[in-house]
Amino acid sequence: MTKPLRIECGPCALRAFQRGDEASLVRHANNRAVWLNLRDRFPHPYTLADAEAWVQYASGAHPLTNLAIEVSGEAVGSIGMIPGSDIERYSAEVGYWLGESHWGRGITSAALAGFVSWAFEDTSLLRLFALPFVDNVGSRRILEKTGFVLEGILRHSAVKDGVVHDQAMYARLRP
Repeated sequence: MTKPLRIECGPCALRAFQRGDEASLVRHANNRAVWLNLRDRFPHPYTLADAEAWVQYASGAHPLTNLAIEVSGEAVGSIGMIPGSDIERYSAEVGYWLGESHWGRGITSAALAGFVSWAFEDTSLLRLFALPFVDNVGSRRILEKTGFVLEGILRHSAVKDGVVHDQAMYARLRP
């Protein structure tokens, strides 16, 4: 039997989502400040039904592409990737969120560093990229601290909550 995935990242750990994570996910994800920096497919308000569906989906994926960010035994966020297809099959978009009560502690930077190492060791990916809103200074700083490089600005490329946003294209290449 294979050992369950667990990546120790200092202030947090990354692991597969599991039954029992639902209440914690609702507590941390049902937050407008979190939602405002994510894609619209991330629901708001975030309900118990949303958490149950997410845990079932994420834990059943093979290979795993979405992991829980765990702090003190509790799922307080998520980090994952969307693999590309066709000619972009060696690239993947990275995304993450963390409950607001844990912001400013270096948790997301540690989680992203651990995730990137795992992704490049366990897959044949050549490139990981992220598209934070230009005004999401915290996320941009996290990407830069973990070795992602700004490649350009995608002007007026997203609309969130009725507001037009520019996105920053960051990428990190396989070492």
